[in-house]
Amino acid sequence: MRATAAVLLVQCLLTISHAWDCQEVVNIKNLMQIDAGLGQVVATDTSQIPYYLVGDKWIRLPGSLKHITVGPAGIWGVNKDYAIYKYVAGNWVQAAGLLKQLDAGGEQFIVGANMDDTPFCLTRSATVGYKGPGSPLPWTGLPGAVKYYSCGPFGCWAVNKNDDIYLMSLNQDCQNNGWSHIGGKLSMIEVATDGGVFGVNSVGQVYTRDGITASKPEGTGWSNIPMCMHMGHVTYDLGRLWVVSKSGVTMVCTP
Repeated sequence: MRATAAVLLVQCLLTISHAWDCQEVVNIKNLMQIDAGLGQVVATDTSQIPYYLVGDKWIRLPGSLKHITVGPAGIWGVNKDYAIYKYVAGNWVQAAGLLKQLDAGGEQFIVGANMDDTPFCLTRSATVGYKGPGSPLPWTGLPGAVKYYSCGPFGCWAVNKNDDIYLMSLNQDCQNNGWSHIGGKLSMIEVATDGGVFGVNSVGQVYTRDGITASKPEGTGWSNIPMCMHMGHVTYDLGRLWVVSKSGVTMVCTP
């Protein structure tokens, strides 16, 4: 059975567009979510075990998390009870508040969404300075309702419960100009440290946003990145596209 599955995976990889060279990440199994930023990669598996990639080895981090993020704001995560944690000196320190998903990709500020799909932002000074209980955490509620939220140098992207896509300009003090609707449908969306935008739709297809620049943060349109299986999660950093299938297979792709 295992041999058959391996053959199917090889055949699958051979069908991927020649524009991307994808290889299975064989030393980690059953990932649920993955995030990359500033040359670092973190992930959680279906048992909610968090990992950090060092070389080609996945190092188990302490604790239990259902979502983890890495970027200019550091390493943060949330557990099954929506408790928020920041990784400080090799340990998780809890932060006030409750979120189901968060993102560290902004200019050293944190964004996230809570159980009611309310978006929040934590200012740069509070994010960088947080070292444990007693540090100020002035979470700022933002307009709208989103289920997944991610930021980069040219703006913040989000999707709502209907898979509608939105873009917001947000600065380090959490000041914003509201949401702008972007055409298309995605179930999750991630913004890379270089400003690239990638996402997965409800049937597991992967897309990237074309034409994003500082002067045109909304880009020009969506392009499909062909994959040979249904994907559930995607992230991108420094020329590497990391994808996790709905069956728990992890692949890394390069253009």
